[in-house]
Amino acid sequence: MSNANQMERLAILYSDVQPTAEQEKRFGDFLRRKYGEEIPLRWEKDPKLHGGFRLQVDFRMQVGADIYDWSLEGRLQQFKDRLSKLTHGADSVIPLMQDAIENWTPEAMAEETGVVLTVGDEIAVVSGLEHAAYGEILLFASGVRGMVQDLKRDEIGVVLFGDSASISEGSIVRRTGRTAGIPVGDAFLGRVVDALGSPIDGGPDIESTDYRPIEMPAPGIIDRQPVDAPMETGLLAIDSMFPIGRGQRELIIGDRQTGKTALALDTILNQKGKNVVCIYVAIGQKSSSVAQLVETLKRRGAMDYTVVVNAPASTSASLQYIAPYAGCALGEHFMYQGRDVLIVYDDLSKHAIAYRALSLLLERSPGREAYPGDVFYLHSRLLERSAHLSEEKGGGSMTALPIVETQAGDVSAYIPTNIISITDGQIFLESDLFFAGQRPAVNVGLSVSRVGGAAQTKAMKKASGTLRLDLAQYREMEVFTQFSSDLDETTKRQLAYGQSLMRLLRQAQYQPMSQHEQVITLIAAQDHVMQEVPLAQVNAMQKALIARAEQQMPDLCARIDRSGELSVDDRREIQHFSRAFLAEYQESHKEQ
Repeated sequence: MSNANQMERLAILYSDVQPTAEQEKRFGDFLRRKYGEEIPLRWEKDPKLHGGFRLQVDFRMQVGADIYDWSLEGRLQQFKDRLSKLTHGADSVIPLMQDAIENWTPEAMAEETGVVLTVGDEIAVVSGLEHAAYGEILLFASGVRGMVQDLKRDEIGVVLFGDSASISEGSIVRRTGRTAGIPVGDAFLGRVVDALGSPIDGGPDIESTDYRPIEMPAPGIIDRQPVDAPMETGLLAIDSMFPIGRGQRELIIGDRQTGKTALALDTILNQKGKNVVCIYVAIGQKSSSVAQLVETLKRRGAMDYTVVVNAPASTSASLQYIAPYAGCALGEHFMYQGRDVLIVYDDLSKHAIAYRALSLLLERSPGREAYPGDVFYLHSRLLERSAHLSEEKGGGSMTALPIVETQAGDVSAYIPTNIISITDGQIFLESDLFFAGQRPAVNVGLSVSRVGGAAQTKAMKKASGTLRLDLAQYREMEVFTQFSSDLDETTKRQLAYGQSLMRLLRQAQYQPMSQHEQVITLIAAQDHVMQEVPLAQVNAMQKALIARAEQQMPDLCARIDRSGELSVDDRREIQHFSRAFLAEYQESHKEQ
């Protein structure tokens, strides 16, 4: 070996106490065996090392170093790594732990390290980590963690999950060998956590039972089964015309302040007592809005089965970016246990903006609207993980309700069109309807459920009948009759029928309807019972009708809720009952 080559390497020995001559000789022998050459050895005092030595071999001609850690801290870390690699099986983990302890010896293995080249704006560029994998977690000297997001020939781009101010150029970076993940378990129910799974609600630490990577392949075709069970929202307008099934992905889309979150919140509240785990992922929302939502869930007893994952606007773009994947990993934990999960992503347009910011900082080429080229894959790999699993996989399901905000009702923008093409339908909320008092402000023409009747109970399918067609005809007729004052009786009756239907679909927030309430309402409406009542009294008459039906036909109501069936006799009985109630209602109000 030439002197030039020998000068390429330098070994530095760190310890709190200066080594003896015998110890230095042993370290010199170790270096000769390891590298096949004489390497200069220098001792430096490190008061932070409480017992043991840390040997660092620097490469002068390239960035990076080999580190051999014989300190107490290093041995403890090796021991932790050994325990973390234990495989959970059907048998007890105690024998595995006992074997790991008895057969464990500290290893003299080189630890791959890199050096920070540049840092800023939540992004660090690192050199020297040749074997780092995409999505791997790196540990910086300051204790901050980051995730590999960009792989280049001589350097890697890392998004940071902490304060970049504590990281300086030239500081050491270590590989962890683990992909980004989140602790999971039943203890997360009722809690508010951040994108890394840490509690932020002021409660005690959460005891996790497992650890799941935030990025996982979606279930294959063989591992899925058709969507055939309803995920009832409790909203008459949705359940009757755009039914959502368990395992479906239904997009909620609309302008700002049109009731998108309110619709998702009502759906969560409606799952009370139905053995459904709900996960609400807040991305880029105001902390006050999320706090208000959590308080509403607590007040109505819904937090018992709900997890809130919060990455507010005040957090870094990197945490907003991983938040929906973390929420999805939590949902998968319950889904693969055979349970039904409802997950709300509020909202994915802010998620795309956070990813765009990270991509531009990583110097990726911008495309349409400055979004990177893989922005479609960003959401497709997330939403495809929602599924109704086959019986062999436990039969669990995860239903996704992604929310997207539009600008001035433009559904043809980049992100909305992307997500519309990924999902199994969309519920479009219209500003004009919202401000006209129609809530939920569902646009019947632009909304659709591509699963539809397959996820509806037979009772709801029979009761909803031609509702959607009737409303579409009414909206069209309303436009044409705006300029005409002289209308025939048939047209007037059709307009009155459409108006009563629209009024009937108005529903106050936090008041979900059960299946029998929806069925009775729809049958009465399509029998033109509601049409005979003044518009201002339609909702009051509906409530009175349902209350009387529950009083006089309790068996029928319970049977509809339990079986989801509606016979011809049941339908006829509801029609006769509603007509009789109408006559009584009209008589009582005539006297008033």
